[in-house]
Amino acid sequence: MDRVPGRLRPHLAALRALLLLTVVTGVVYPLAVTGVARLLFGHTAGGSPIERDGKVVGSAIVGQSFTDAAGEPVRKYFQSRPSAAGDGYDPTATAASNLGPEDIVDVLPVPGARNGRGEPDEGRRSLLTQVCSRSMAIGALEGVSGARPYCTPDGVGAVLKVFPAAGPPARAVSVNQACPARPFIAAYQGVRVECGRPGEDYAAGRTVAVRGDVTGVQVPADAVTASGSGLDPHISPAYARLQAGRVAAERRLPLTRVTALIDAHTIPRSLGFMGEPAVNVLELNLALDRER
Repeated sequence: MDRVPGRLRPHLAALRALLLLTVVTGVVYPLAVTGVARLLFGHTAGGSPIERDGKVVGSAIVGQSFTDAAGEPVRKYFQSRPSAAGDGYDPTATAASNLGPEDIVDVLPVPGARNGRGEPDEGRRSLLTQVCSRSMAIGALEGVSGARPYCTPDGVGAVLKVFPAAGPPARAVSVNQACPARPFIAAYQGVRVECGRPGEDYAAGRTVAVRGDVTGVQVPADAVTASGSGLDPHISPAYARLQAGRVAAERRLPLTRVTALIDAHTIPRSLGFMGEPAVNVLELNLALDRER
């Protein structure tokens, strides 16, 4: 070490520290943690795989979609809740949408416009419009009303931009309904409501969400919102029961048998008071496959 020039000694010390920390934090620590996890929580640490006919078909702790190649729901299966993880239930991209309850105004796509990558402009749907459109789609799938408060009959957020921002309104625009759509209400405080024009800037207006007179929402909240991780494999018993009629009809099973399977696969609250009862979708669908 005495033969090493003084100016190189800090660099060699840094290199040794780098190699040591790489081995400790990149090899020893991960192996130790994995070993302890395998020892104490063997099945869960391995991803809680579920097998059928000797093949892994999914995980008990990571959800998955039950859709066809076109992304449409496979009608004989119970459907999972939406997922914001990657393209859906991607464990390498676990995440929420990070959109909150105040995200209610869409960015309408401009016909003929293209984004920075040269792709057609698709605009941006607000969280409210995502919830509204999902509710309408599920309502159509299950044969119930998909109507919700603050949603228009065509499945977007019922939101106005009112001008000026303060004082009596002189102009009102249904900003989530692109022209030539018919606005969900004809007038607001005596002012005719206009449809939204793609590309027009409505930021200066006052945002007004219109609740409407919807009562008795039939599509549960977990059917239209993603979980915080995007990987939740469970749905609520209410959402499972909403789907029971469709699944029973597709499989030609008695509805009572399908509801009995839902009850059998309903997990109670942890310790009797934490969380809410939930149904593991994959396990329920596998139980259905064993019926016939």
